[in-house]
Amino acid sequence: MTNPIAIPPRSPVVQAAVSVSPTTTSTIHERLRRDSLLSSNVRQPKVLHPVENEDLKLLLLENISQDAVKSFRAQGWQVDHHTKALSEDELVQKIGQYHAIGIRSKTKITSRVIKSASKLLVIGCFCIGTNQVDLETAGKAGIPVFNSPFSNSRSVAELVISEIIALARQYFERSFEMRQGLWNKQSKGCWEIRGKTLGIVGYGHIGSQLSVLAEAFGMRVLFYDIINLMPLGSARQTDTLSNLLSESDFVTLHVPELPETKKMISGPQLAQMKKGAYLINNARGSVIDIPALIEAVKSGHIAGAALDVYPVEPGSNGSPFDDQLNPWASELRSLKNVILTPHIGGSTEEAQRMIGEEVAGSLTRYLNFGATVGAVNFPEVDLRAITADEPDHVRICHVHVNQPGVLRQVNEVLSPYNVEKQYSDSKGDVAYLMADIADVSPHDVNKLRELISKTSANILTRLLA
Repeated sequence: MTNPIAIPPRSPVVQAAVSVSPTTTSTIHERLRRDSLLSSNVRQPKVLHPVENEDLKLLLLENISQDAVKSFRAQGWQVDHHTKALSEDELVQKIGQYHAIGIRSKTKITSRVIKSASKLLVIGCFCIGTNQVDLETAGKAGIPVFNSPFSNSRSVAELVISEIIALARQYFERSFEMRQGLWNKQSKGCWEIRGKTLGIVGYGHIGSQLSVLAEAFGMRVLFYDIINLMPLGSARQTDTLSNLLSESDFVTLHVPELPETKKMISGPQLAQMKKGAYLINNARGSVIDIPALIEAVKSGHIAGAALDVYPVEPGSNGSPFDDQLNPWASELRSLKNVILTPHIGGSTEEAQRMIGEEVAGSLTRYLNFGATVGAVNFPEVDLRAITADEPDHVRICHVHVNQPGVLRQVNEVLSPYNVEKQYSDSKGDVAYLMADIADVSPHDVNKLRELISKTSANILTRLLA
């Protein structure tokens, strides 16, 4: 059996590694514990040196956190940092020289891009979603993809609360009128949110945090999710989306972009909402049929809306949001009590710092140690550290097609050596083996790499020494 996706042959990378990932201590208790460990006889991690290596190059796009840039450069890696996204053609032209790439939501890593990435080892999505990456092709090319599914949850939840209040009080419109020189004090159609019902579609990390915040404001909370979940506080799960829509004064969406969520809120669903209700979307632009929403707002059935995401979004700041991008853009912009924001749900200093730390840490652990825990498209494998009193050890990271007989072939290659530890796992068509072997000479390293790379199911083999 051969690799099912036509990926150009890729050169293995032999890489230096420190056997444990860096940690940050923040409390006196952690510092005391660290000092105690260092002064004891605990085995110290060994600093490993490269046998043969080319300098790692990273491409970071879309103005990724400077903290992440600094952390990569502190590893001694070359980092090219750009504030904007790149098109598919631009990526195809550039990607072949990089070992890792970091993106946010606008850059698309397509199958074509991956097939042009002859050196690429890992992809980092510095955001929640990974729908901008062809995950299947990446996995079959031996490229794990990491993201940060939780770090901006609070930022998005707080934005939703602010949008609920802004819609209920219409102060977005009042502020705009004041900037035009118009004084228009009124209370008609303006409401407190206390005692109102919030319907949350998707009760994950954002939805559940939002639930707690909303109850603190005195709101009644309903939620709908495709799986049964334990509610927080007094929230209640509804059996159907229809029930949630018909009971809620405010409906907010927090679902991933999937075939089944595309236009999940369209004409029929908008008609099921209470007259005078409000709709909020900070999830993905494809989950609402926006022309249908425009008509519902014009008719007065929907009293207002807040949108932070759109089916097609500009590639950079300063670009127009107009009818050439989305044919209904000017009509949407003309509606009253509709808040439009430029995909800022996770755009806080705190969220971007945490995302940068989390994803940068995942990429560093993979490049330095081979660890894939947290990868969204890849078997999750890790091994304990190689220590200073374990000389001449080599870590083998072998990505291969998930088929019978592979472990036998690899272990035949490893049979002359003492295998200290080994772990393998699979996900779909891809499997990943990590093994630490002892008493390996520099001459043996090249021989091992060549023999394992020649096994029939090999996708990518790296040796960390």
